[in-house]
Amino acid sequence: MEATKTDLTKAVDLKSHSRGTGPLRAQRPVYTDFLPPCNRTCPAGENIQAWIADAQSGDYHTAFQKLVEDNPFPAISGRICVHPCETGCNRTHIDTTVGIHSIERFIGDLAIEEKWPIRFQASPTGKKVLVVGSGPAGLSAAYHLARMGHSVEIYEANEAPGGLLHFGIPAYRLPPEVRNAEIERIKSMGVTIHLNHKVQDVLAEKAHGKFDAVFLGVGASLSKKDPITFDDPIPVLDAFSVLYDLARGKTPPLGKRVVIYGGGKLAMYLSRVMRRLGIEAHVLYSGDQKLMPAYDFEADDAIAEGIDVQLLHTIREIHKNRFTVELMQMEKGKLSGTGAFETIEADALILANGQEADTSFLHNISTIVRKDDGVIAVDEGRMTGQEGVFAGGDVVGGERSAVIAIGHGKKAAKYINAYLKGEPYQKPAKAATAFFRNLMLWFTTEAPQREHDKLPPAVAVKSFEEVIAGLSEQEARYEAQRCLSCGNCFECDGCYGACPEGAIIKLGPGKRYRFDYNLCTGCSVCFEQCPCHAIEMIPEPKETV
Repeated sequence: MEATKTDLTKAVDLKSHSRGTGPLRAQRPVYTDFLPPCNRTCPAGENIQAWIADAQSGDYHTAFQKLVEDNPFPAISGRICVHPCETGCNRTHIDTTVGIHSIERFIGDLAIEEKWPIRFQASPTGKKVLVVGSGPAGLSAAYHLARMGHSVEIYEANEAPGGLLHFGIPAYRLPPEVRNAEIERIKSMGVTIHLNHKVQDVLAEKAHGKFDAVFLGVGASLSKKDPITFDDPIPVLDAFSVLYDLARGKTPPLGKRVVIYGGGKLAMYLSRVMRRLGIEAHVLYSGDQKLMPAYDFEADDAIAEGIDVQLLHTIREIHKNRFTVELMQMEKGKLSGTGAFETIEADALILANGQEADTSFLHNISTIVRKDDGVIAVDEGRMTGQEGVFAGGDVVGGERSAVIAIGHGKKAAKYINAYLKGEPYQKPAKAATAFFRNLMLWFTTEAPQREHDKLPPAVAVKSFEEVIAGLSEQEARYEAQRCLSCGNCFECDGCYGACPEGAIIKLGPGKRYRFDYNLCTGCSVCFEQCPCHAIEMIPEPKETV
């Protein structure tokens, strides 16, 4: 039985004013499942609480299978996701958030080590889907469509799959062997990836391959152009082209000192890569810290490694190797120039000040709306203006990250599946969220989060070795056991032991409990004893009062 917010309000009122006594109940308890805050905020839509419950008992294989129902990349996500799931974690009201990403990474790494295959059952549908681009959105869409029984082929323009997972995220953050292992697992499910296949005409490819639908996951791998005056300048390079060249073993003309213009994670990645290559890097960004797209920890890590990060600096012109930079200011929330200038020198400039998408290959499809920055317009179901052509990930704009793109791919797969079946996709209703104020914690003591070991900055900059280490099995299990199971019964027996009437019946491990309403007086003691708010008090149906 699903409780609503209205039920919750009524229950609180009843608890305050009318504790049922005797055979005439004014209220009755019901077992329910609320939505934990972590589940609600996960970009990939993971059922976090469910797989953490298995990790608590050490059943990591089952935890892995539940996790990959939503996200095929636990080892990748556990490293690169900025884990918004942890922001709203109710544990923060006690000590520190549950390290969800740490547990996910441990499970993902263990799955790679043990070579666990994906368990799924799907009858072939006879439908074919073309996925353009093998970045996180395209791979996610392909994976979920394959789980649904569809035949999927990916056309990738580059010589390796992964998109920015391959070319954009340095090895110190995402080791290649981890990325490759999780991509290979998708291929083992029957997804075919055609490399060095650049799509020039989507509709022609769709017709030629007899595909029933298309998903566009081409990303946004062009750097935004900046209004800078150039006069016989030193090399001016695109951030993505630099990363792509380095991933291919090519060394761009960088010299000994570079300026990286931008304030996002891409600029931070590049600065730390330059440091490891023995190149002096200076990051300039026009805005202040509040406007900076990079997360604080990304900038802090770069600074710790010796990167010079200068905020409120705008490049106005470049003459040969001399940069004229205006100092900026924030006034009433608006950015403006101060009229004060500095001059710096460098051997190269790398532009990393925003992303654009290259969707010029869609020029012949007038029904697909494209913005000036290449972003594609889609409806709620991720379909473009062209029938049967869907899109997701960075190419549709909004906040850009690998895990958001993974979520886009999953969502698009659901709508594509419905489209192929010729029926509308019905989004399931979401239960109310179990916030901290709803919990009745009588058993919890402080147990702060386990922190990861990190290479000291002086050591980290000497190689591309992974900077942040994973947790041990003991540490990961400890971290999982810190979960409060918000909104969902974990069979603590609190209600069973508290009921004065013996009205609660245990149904066996994993099956929870049920109420015997012939014995229940509606006293709400079980409700008050439930630590995770898995019991709700609702008004007694009128005909039984």
